[in-house]
Amino acid sequence: MAGPRVVIIGAGVVGAALADEISARGWTEVTVVDQGPLPATGGSTSHAPGLVFQTNSSKTMTELARYTVEKFCSLDVDGKPCFLQVGGLEVATTPERLTELRRRHGWITAWGIDARLLTADECLQQHPLVNPAKVLGGLLVPTDGLAKAVLAVEAQIRRATERGVTFLARHEVLDVLTADDEVTGVLTDQGEIPADIVVCCAGIWGPKIARMAGMNLPLTPLAHQLAWTGPIPALAGQTEEAVRPILRHQDADLYYRDRFDGIGIGYYGHRPMPVTADEILSVEEADGMPSVLKFTEDDFADAWTETQALLPATKEAKVEEGINGLFSFTTDNFPLLGESRDVKGFWVAEAVWVTHSAGVGRAMAEWLVDGYCSSFDLHECDLNRFEPHQLSPEYVLARDCQNFVEVYDIIHPLQPPGDPRPIRTSPFHARQQEHGAVFLEANGWERPQWYEANAGLVDGRSIPTPGDWAARFWSPIVGAEAQATRETVAMYDMTALKRLEVSGPGAADLLERLCTGKVAKSVGSVTYTLFLDHDGGIRSDVTVARLARDTFQIGANGNLDLDWITRHLPADGTVQVRDITPGTCCIGLWGPLARKVLQPLTDADFSGEGLKYFRAKTAYIGSVPVTAMRLSYVGELGWELYTTADQGRKLWDTLWEAARPLGGVIAGRGAFNSLRLEKGYRSFGTDMTYEHDPYEAGVGFAVKLDKDDFIGKAALLRRKENVRRKLSCLVVDDPRSVVLGKEPVFDGERPVGYVTSAAYGYTIGKGIAYAWLPAELTSPGTVLHIGYFDQRVEAVVTEEPLFDPTMSRLRG
Repeated sequence: MAGPRVVIIGAGVVGAALADEISARGWTEVTVVDQGPLPATGGSTSHAPGLVFQTNSSKTMTELARYTVEKFCSLDVDGKPCFLQVGGLEVATTPERLTELRRRHGWITAWGIDARLLTADECLQQHPLVNPAKVLGGLLVPTDGLAKAVLAVEAQIRRATERGVTFLARHEVLDVLTADDEVTGVLTDQGEIPADIVVCCAGIWGPKIARMAGMNLPLTPLAHQLAWTGPIPALAGQTEEAVRPILRHQDADLYYRDRFDGIGIGYYGHRPMPVTADEILSVEEADGMPSVLKFTEDDFADAWTETQALLPATKEAKVEEGINGLFSFTTDNFPLLGESRDVKGFWVAEAVWVTHSAGVGRAMAEWLVDGYCSSFDLHECDLNRFEPHQLSPEYVLARDCQNFVEVYDIIHPLQPPGDPRPIRTSPFHARQQEHGAVFLEANGWERPQWYEANAGLVDGRSIPTPGDWAARFWSPIVGAEAQATRETVAMYDMTALKRLEVSGPGAADLLERLCTGKVAKSVGSVTYTLFLDHDGGIRSDVTVARLARDTFQIGANGNLDLDWITRHLPADGTVQVRDITPGTCCIGLWGPLARKVLQPLTDADFSGEGLKYFRAKTAYIGSVPVTAMRLSYVGELGWELYTTADQGRKLWDTLWEAARPLGGVIAGRGAFNSLRLEKGYRSFGTDMTYEHDPYEAGVGFAVKLDKDDFIGKAALLRRKENVRRKLSCLVVDDPRSVVLGKEPVFDGERPVGYVTSAAYGYTIGKGIAYAWLPAELTSPGTVLHIGYFDQRVEAVVTEEPLFDPTMSRLRG
């Protein structure tokens, strides 16, 4: 036996996958417990319809699904396959959906999976039951198919058992045992099981188990309808379970799968039916599977009518059985993976559907055994990503139900969520409303995209209109605000930027170990630097300002940065970290006239020598105390000005009164994004993630290899000499072909990469797209094409930055 003592709670498709993957890596002192029988334990796995569609806007989710497909294709139980690779077909019955399928085709192509768009006739050839008069076209992914979930559980249980893993059926977990905030075991109805690590894979019961370890798990079980027809005459004689592709009719919230001479019908178009984990019966209490609720025929009526229209052959059949099966939903549609911040050794792998189960099993096994996941970028899935408000029961229920309703909707990447809103507002919110701010949302913050009060700025300017898709949540005012920033001066609300304070006598030493750059410099220094994982991948890019000997302010990307710092705090209490975002605010004052606005308002010296680039100082702006940092994410002279939330409005009014006579403007995020791309500034989570290293991402300048050891340094030294891909800048001449991100990039007919961030550059007069490309295709002048819906947009690799390469504007 090897490895620590591990208890996995839940032997469904996730728990079984984790047991298989972790034992394959040498950890065999593993016990899997489940309240139900094996291999059909009574959870969501036991009733899951098994459809595996790999297409997803998230590269990570597609890769988790691809691994699941590959693994399940290799598994069988006594000759019975665990995956029926019949392909996956999505059909469009409206022009809007047909356009959406082209976008989805772009995603799946960008992520490296073969797929093709079909005509209506080709859809009929693939699925002869489809009504050709109703279908406009489709998207076929040949490697999709049907997972035989219970068989896959059995196959993985057998493999893990052979390596020494113990599976205990009919063991109900009553408590997670801890001592000094560390896991010590689990208590079941049949006794205690000691453990160094406990992993909760309990699915719809996850919140109940997590609560035993003091964790608020943001997950809602919702009922989803699945019905089965009786025999369909047109399918008479079909002896194989499935011969046609699994089918999605997303315009009507429906999907379909073969079952010999009948079909299964899944439906998301009904009202949300949430339950709590406490309301779900135990296996012993339930009459049948506890994850299955009584079928509500009235909710299914529209689904059956639409099914008969899409698949006319079903008019000769009847719905013979149905269930309302429970599945897990989260507020952002991503799984919940990772370790509790409060209880060491308590991990979760929750809200994972069959589609991604084996991939998650591998990811969690790598994370547990190696300390990081090398196969997948998990930043979107990390349990600790949420802000405090995102854990409130009201928020979780509202967003989870909304996600159920929207599961097959066409969602624009900028489309803000619905209620509850607003949740977080900066001190400037009332002033922004007065200027006609059009608000989108960022981590709960109401963030202006542009201001209608600036409509007059458009007059006399050449602001090209993008194509229909890019023109949503856009206005020509965006371009006018961007140009005005370059011409005069603009105020930007930067309050949504997360701010952390790290303090104490050990703060400098801790940050030196966490950061790739040298941050323990003189008071007033500001450093752009990176957090790396142990494999050299980028965990975040941050700014670190030394405001006092033992006090640093971190400009962070989100809650995962707080989590990362917290996990590395020394045990002796010499360092503290706290989130100061709620009590503070920030205005970015940027543009060639920024100094003319600011200097008359203060006795402090804001000349080029008085406050140099990447330096910070405290000062009074009028009557408002601020911390001023000479930074600019838009590539112009200026400062980030921080103050407390109670004085934020006064700061805003003071600056605006001084800026307005100089032609200053208030500008929104649309302009900001255009300007930062002209300057080549990266955005973590979009342009670079855990899977990329600094040299690939073009931020190697933030790494100081001559400093003492820092996390990830050894791995980075190995990766430095083997850069095979690079984040590169592409420009597009056609202003109507402005892309939005996640589109495939082609070299001829060969997909070679994908777009990360994109916008129109209103200063340079071209479209800008950053993209991950093979290193051999990153020479300036290389002509490539971006797949944008049904277009191939010519794009040329270009030197960066596109604007002010000599940094004269910033350093002026």
